[in-house]
Amino acid sequence: MEEEKKQINWGVIIAVIGVFFISSNLRAAITSVGPVISEISAQLNMNKFQSGLVTTIPLLAFGFLSALAPKFASKIGIEKVLGFSMLVLTAGLLIRIQGNVPFLFLGAALIGTAIAMGNVLMPAFIKDKFPKNLGLVTGIFTVSMNLIGALAAGYSIRMGHLTGWGWKGSIGVWFILSLIAFAVWIPQLINSRKSQKTEQNIIAEQKRESFSSLLRSPLAWCITLFMGLQSCLFYMLVAWLPIILQDWGMTKEQSGWTFSYVQLAQLPVTFIGPILAVKMKNQAPLVWLTAIALLLGTIGIVFFKTTYIVPSVLAIGFSGGLAFSLVMMFFVLRTKSSIRAAQLSGMAQSFGYLIAACSPPLFGLIYDLTLDWTYPLLLYFLLSFSLLGLGLIASRNKYV
Repeated sequence: MEEEKKQINWGVIIAVIGVFFISSNLRAAITSVGPVISEISAQLNMNKFQSGLVTTIPLLAFGFLSALAPKFASKIGIEKVLGFSMLVLTAGLLIRIQGNVPFLFLGAALIGTAIAMGNVLMPAFIKDKFPKNLGLVTGIFTVSMNLIGALAAGYSIRMGHLTGWGWKGSIGVWFILSLIAFAVWIPQLINSRKSQKTEQNIIAEQKRESFSSLLRSPLAWCITLFMGLQSCLFYMLVAWLPIILQDWGMTKEQSGWTFSYVQLAQLPVTFIGPILAVKMKNQAPLVWLTAIALLLGTIGIVFFKTTYIVPSVLAIGFSGGLAFSLVMMFFVLRTKSSIRAAQLSGMAQSFGYLIAACSPPLFGLIYDLTLDWTYPLLLYFLLSFSLLGLGLIASRNKYV
């Protein structure tokens, strides 16, 4: 009996380790690109618009494939889709460093496909596997994603030096992490099982909670646009902040570490934000806090450039973490059932990431037209006000 209990505990520990490693792969492949994108662009003769596509293509995959992830999972199981996604991610990372633009974009598409599966299905796996420890394991999921993403940005230049491969080492070395994640996930593949829900139950739930009615809900669209704008603001920074800082005199390594502060600042607030939000009937105070921090950080960068860069990026990181926490809580707090929450999440992630996908190339295009970083940064400033307005509407105590 005691031996059986130990086996069960080891199974839980192995599953948590699997959550950590798969979650660790959900940002590193993207955040590692920013510090070396100028080097990639120079070697492959890309303009700023093409450079923006390196970050945008994964976002397009998020937008188009997020809604399909549950369908794949219902056919072969959540565990198998997550495991296979790590193999797809590995392939994408290796293809992306082959040294030409078509392979760079193909690799980015595969990376986006893999990460889209993880973004959607890992929370579902946690809910199914750890119903009594949702908060703790979700915290591991969120923190590992942000922490490794920050380290990937900070160590991007150094990885290129250590491997001797330059930018290829900076963005390609992460295939080792995805292979480790797959290896650690093998026990979940062995024990995987399909969802217990029958097709009749799914059809009945969908009839009760019509997706078409969700598309007619102004509140649902506000939450979707809030999701899209907070993603826009984050991925603009992923794609361009290191380059902006390098143009203003920072070294590549300094710019990479400066960007990593954005993600490190998100870590504590991603824990605290949901706890505070769930205790409030109206989350407007948190929305105001998000907007004020974002505006202060943006003003610091636009008007003072690198003079106050650390507090500026910390403020932006804090704001981004709180905005992400809020949109995750809106999926739960603004719906009355789990199926409605899943529908809202799918809608917001699909449309939201498609909106976000436009931001890096648009940011780069504005610079190409003006040759001045002030103008694209003003766009960032204006989007901050839009985020405030949408957040105040979404924070009202109503249901979609």
